[in-house]
Amino acid sequence: MKSRMCDMFGIELPIFAFSHCRDVVVEVSKAGGMGVLGMARMDPERVEEDLNWIDDHIDGKPYGIDVLMPSRFDDSSDMKFDPEQLLPKEHVEFVRKMLDDASIPPLPEADAAELKREIVKSINFTPQESLAMVETAMKHPIKVIVNALGTPPAELVERAHARDIKVGALAGKPRHALRHKEAGCDFVVAVGTEAGGHTGEISSLVLWPSIVDAVDPLPVLGAGGVGRGRQLAAALVLGCDGVWTGSLWLKTAQSEVTPEIKEKMFEAEASDAILTTSVTGKPCRTLNNKFSAAWEQPGAPATLPAPTQNYLWWQEGRTRVERVRAKDFLTYPVGQIVGDMHDEISVKEVVYELLNEMLDARERLDDMLA
Repeated sequence: MKSRMCDMFGIELPIFAFSHCRDVVVEVSKAGGMGVLGMARMDPERVEEDLNWIDDHIDGKPYGIDVLMPSRFDDSSDMKFDPEQLLPKEHVEFVRKMLDDASIPPLPEADAAELKREIVKSINFTPQESLAMVETAMKHPIKVIVNALGTPPAELVERAHARDIKVGALAGKPRHALRHKEAGCDFVVAVGTEAGGHTGEISSLVLWPSIVDAVDPLPVLGAGGVGRGRQLAAALVLGCDGVWTGSLWLKTAQSEVTPEIKEKMFEAEASDAILTTSVTGKPCRTLNNKFSAAWEQPGAPATLPAPTQNYLWWQEGRTRVERVRAKDFLTYPVGQIVGDMHDEISVKEVVYELLNEMLDARERLDDMLA
């Protein structure tokens, strides 16, 4: 395919795949697209391990990284020492009672402290933590750094460009995209509300062309609701130079999600991908579950700001839930395309399906225009 994003990175297909799974990153890049490793749940040691593995398996194909570098979060480094002291007692008791009432066993006392330390170690929300991981990543042959929360610092953009690394950033509104352009980003990812994870309120159909027009001539990737070839075709028709995808890789045999969560996704409808602050403290689209529903009930405390709510969910909720695979409480960030995810297939098959349906859509449009 001919696209400015293909030219920018020397790739065959303008399909960018965000994934926390190194296997998915490698397989997408080897299939002609661009794999991008999400590092929000990693510490620098894990980053080094995964990037070494990718370097050994990707056959020299380009890949990149995605980081969370929010500009408005307070420094939460104190949580690295004793996060429990910073979690309000009311909220801790609310979560514990919720799970106790559901007969979900607490963590074994002998293991609880160590499990919680490992959790805190792997949650990275502050600029300092993200910069430490970027420092590690820059020692590897990465081709792109994408910031998922806010405009990347000018210093980061300059350092990346000095190493011939491109920089992009996610945007949910045209004014956010303009800030990215002014900061020197090489491209913008326009994220519609259909997307999984942290997202805004504007639909992709409205957002994509508005951001394309706002940052012209900067290239734009369309994100949010891209799970089929027709949606890829729609993004290109609306002026995007490619797509940024995430949720559709969760259904693959290579993805990181557990069989229980994957089964829950295959049973879900589009409306089961809900937008909630209960997971991280920021609006995050995730799979419907009883944990999120509990925060909507009368008498429930207000969710905490990010990243404190994220610590609360992991420390007091997710660890207990996943340890016993409590299906009603299991969740994972996923977009509204979850309603089209029914079977497990390989990464390569996903790429083929995207391309074949896109070509069918093109032929249909050509016939109508003719």
